[in-house]
Amino acid sequence: MQRYFITLSYDGTAYHGWQIQPNGISVQEVLERSLSTLLRETITVTGAGRTDAGVHGRMMVAHFDTEMPFECEQLVYKVNRLLPRDVSISRIEPVRGGLHARYSATSRTYHYYVHTGKQPFSRQYSCELRYPLDFDKMNKAAAYLIGEKDFKCFCKSGTDVKTTICNLTEARWIPANEEFALTSGGTITNWCFVITANRFLRNMVRAVVGTLVDVGRDRLSLDDFKKIVDGGTRSDAGESMPGNALFLWEVKY
Repeated sequence: MQRYFITLSYDGTAYHGWQIQPNGISVQEVLERSLSTLLRETITVTGAGRTDAGVHGRMMVAHFDTEMPFECEQLVYKVNRLLPRDVSISRIEPVRGGLHARYSATSRTYHYYVHTGKQPFSRQYSCELRYPLDFDKMNKAAAYLIGEKDFKCFCKSGTDVKTTICNLTEARWIPANEEFALTSGGTITNWCFVITANRFLRNMVRAVVGTLVDVGRDRLSLDDFKKIVDGGTRSDAGESMPGNALFLWEVKY
């Protein structure tokens, strides 16, 4: 049995997340269906993560096992012909059997996009915020997230995980591309929150962003933010931000 890694990207707008769901179509489902059709056997794929409904994947990695021989470049071409237009495979490659798309990953990076002011061309992939934000203060708060900590305050309640400890190596707000930021007046700003860790909890990134936004709006002080991180509960942290502005950006092994 040979194991293969697939590198793909997808626009998550029309999907109920990565993982197969009983009540809606998922990215995993359309990928498994295409591979199974071409390889003429039931193929199960395992992804590097489980993005939620509406969340996008600039780079997702998944693996599958098969004994069926094939030429990788030809299979990429054929699978892309079968997949919907909002899902695309860039590479399929054989790997040693011990590698696992999820458990062998050393880091994952997410991007979350926000913009202030009305932007008709950004609304699908960025969160519109109609109030001023102090991004310097938000970056000071974000810096406190760095390191190995218990992030239970940002974990969706009812999630069954063995540990809520994650090791964050990057958390910062940076100016984003304003190519499509058209406006008839006023100042528009586009920002991207970049966060990297060895693992993430369910709904964690959107909860982190929501809490940082509260800091930027002066609803929370820096001390308040630190107290939430150090020992707060999910109800102490900010609201979960919309999924359409979140991208799984990169997975490293």
